[in-house]
Amino acid sequence: MVPAPNLLAFALAALLLIAVPGPSVLFVIGRTLALGRRGGLLSVLGNAAGELLQIAAVALGVGVVLAQSVLLFSVVKFAGAAYLVYLGVQAIRHRGGGTTAAGPPRPTSTFRILREGFIVGATNPKSIVFFVAVLPQFVDYPAGAIPLQLATLGALFLGIALVSDSGWALIAGKARRWFARSPRRIATLGTTGGVMMIGLGGTLALAGNGMELQAGK
Repeated sequence: MVPAPNLLAFALAALLLIAVPGPSVLFVIGRTLALGRRGGLLSVLGNAAGELLQIAAVALGVGVVLAQSVLLFSVVKFAGAAYLVYLGVQAIRHRGGGTTAAGPPRPTSTFRILREGFIVGATNPKSIVFFVAVLPQFVDYPAGAIPLQLATLGALFLGIALVSDSGWALIAGKARRWFARSPRRIATLGTTGGVMMIGLGGTLALAGNGMELQAGK
């Protein structure tokens, strides 16, 4: 197991990194603005499930291969960026379509929202590099069971991120309720959420696979 001092040091580092809004936070805010509080919270869960897959890959050694292979990294990076742009375009196309001044946005399939969040989380190149570059620094190698230690650290990071991202979704959801009093406001809000996701997709597409990807979530 990971020694307690290592866990504490990693938890503090994770808190500092997660406190800086990055791709996951912008994705959650954009989805909440476009789909409402329910959609935002479901997106948080889906995104976390996708990152859980990344953590498992890193713990098993696959993440290192992915981060060090320019071709594989580029495939994942551009696939994730393209999907974010697609979601942004869809949000703009359907802006305000399911919302009126008298009611909440029309319900969207729970599975669909979770699936979309999962794909974004699993293909986020920034978190891949973070897990590969940072998690091993807090492992106690003489203690052995390296995959288990990596998985433990990853789970701790994911737990902190879940709380933080859910908080952002709730905040964005409250702001959205005020905008929902006017169809024109909510249409503008839906467009804003879509533009945020398109911009995020473009940012990730231009990101490299170097250490500059570590800061922020």
